[in-house]
Amino acid sequence: QVQLVESGGGLVQAGGSLRLSCVASGNIVRPSVMGWYRQAPGMPRELVKEIMDGGRTNSADFAKGRFTISTDITGNTVYLYLTSLKPEDTAVYYCNAVLEYAGTEHDYWGQGIQVTVSS
Repeated sequence: QVQLVESGGGLVQAGGSLRLSCVASGNIVRPSVMGWYRQAPGMPRELVKEIMDGGRTNSADFAKGRFTISTDITGNTVYLYLTSLKPEDTAVYYCNAVLEYAGTEHDYWGQGIQVTVSS
């Protein structure tokens, strides 16, 4: 059973920084994509950033220039560096991993971690 465990969230003042981490375990193949999504109260879940095996990234406009995504050498840990945080970045951040095996893609999610930015 694939599990994703997030860490690093918390409360930070506007303009501050945080680093989120997500570790995948129980997977038999390297994730083809790992990424971060977020969901604010009353809003749909939205992509923040994702990184493909090979290093190509995809980013929401609000994350460009402020947030950076990277993985470790195994590809099983993904980091999201949040800088210049704004109160509107307050949300639950979810780790996502896509694994390809048995001829299909499998989508996995972490339980989410709270990021709160105070003004």
